[in-house]
Amino acid sequence: METIGIIGGTGFIGSNLTGLLIDQGYDVVIFTRTENKVNTNKRITYAYYNAEKGICDVNAMRRIDAAVMLAGEGISDKKWTQQRKKEIINSRIKGTDFIIKQLRAYGKFCKSFISASSISYYGPDMPDTPPFNEDCAPSADFLGEMCQSWEDQSFKGISFMRTTILRIGIVLGKNGGVLPQYSQHMDFGIMPVLGFGNQVISWIEVTDLCRMIIFTMKNESVAGIYNAVAPTPVTHKHLMKIIASAKGGVKTPSPAPAFLLKILLGELSAEVLKSCTVSAQKIIDDGFQFQQPDVEQAVRLNIA
Repeated sequence: METIGIIGGTGFIGSNLTGLLIDQGYDVVIFTRTENKVNTNKRITYAYYNAEKGICDVNAMRRIDAAVMLAGEGISDKKWTQQRKKEIINSRIKGTDFIIKQLRAYGKFCKSFISASSISYYGPDMPDTPPFNEDCAPSADFLGEMCQSWEDQSFKGISFMRTTILRIGIVLGKNGGVLPQYSQHMDFGIMPVLGFGNQVISWIEVTDLCRMIIFTMKNESVAGIYNAVAPTPVTHKHLMKIIASAKGGVKTPSPAPAFLLKILLGELSAEVLKSCTVSAQKIIDDGFQFQQPDVEQAVRLNIA
């Protein structure tokens, strides 16, 4: 029975991934910065690590057959001050560097490393250009440069373990991702629309994302960079209408103008308003099959 290590496994994606791995017969080690976390499932072990302090449970590291890197400060949780940018960068780049060094030293059974990245690697859509694929250049902005450095760091383990990087799109799921944020005002009959609402959202349903992580882990021919998005991107306005319909009742559109978002969010507003159409063709060509390629079905499956 294989044991999978998840770094940052207590978050939204990590929790869903843990459940799916347990269902498929794996044991899971969750590396967390919370000390002395109590285990309530014999198939799950919690292991303490702290990249800033240089601490890691090396005995837990010795057990794992594959590692999934999901740790990182939230990109859209707070306004981007210089301090916040530093936290976003360090949690990913220095954190990944630390984990790879621990795997090199102690993870002799670990043969596969799957690291998260983000479609924020790409810039905004340009007129008359195809969807972004994995060969496209990074955007020359904060997130594009951060993702490039993060991916470069993740590939430093390629000499001793198969490495796969997933550029993850907007995740739809219960109790996390964008659905709770987008739908929180709809119980009051309000349907927020960011800007004009025409920006394209490249999304993925959370269970499909977790299935994709496991797919890359199982298949030795899968390595390198893949976009983790559904094959059917939608506009922000259309997504909001689907969420409103799933919630039921009358929802009055309430636009949040771009200038107001710029005042409230600063530099982060450009990412919120960005149209980014991303291709899923590479992972499909390598054999992955989506269970939730339809956005309306994905929303109705996960809406509260």
